Amino acid sequence: VQLVESGGGLVQAGGSLRLSCAASGFTFDAYAIAWFRQAPGKGREGVSAISTTDGSTYYSDSVKGRFTISSDNAKNTVYLQMNSLKPGDSAVYYCAAIIEELLIFGLIADPRYEWDYWGQGTQVTVSS
Repeated sequence: VQLVESGGGLVQAGGSLRLSCAASGFTFDAYAIAWFRQAPGKGREGVSAISTTDGSTYYSDSVKGRFTISSDNAKNTVYLQMNSLKPGDSAVYYCAAIIEELLIFGLIADPRYEWDYWGQGTQVTVSS
């Protein structure tokens, strides 16, 4: 099982990045995929999530209206389009997977909510 993130980098405030989460080794459309981020000295934040079954989505208040999550089931890949980036968005971004039956959007912000698989992360740095 693998989740591999890519697309991170350095961008100026107001710029955009698109992160990718490529999955392998499990039945992609039986799982929901989420993006989390963690900045130095801060806890994990659930940023966005998508059901690969019905396309329903979740966004944290901090990114709503700026980030868009999407899924390409044919490519086993979930994307996170990040626009209007701010220095406060700087963090390591991780994707994670959970079997669809256990997906509860209201628990994404709960650090005790356990995910089945995690990627290694990709660094996003937004300069002011």
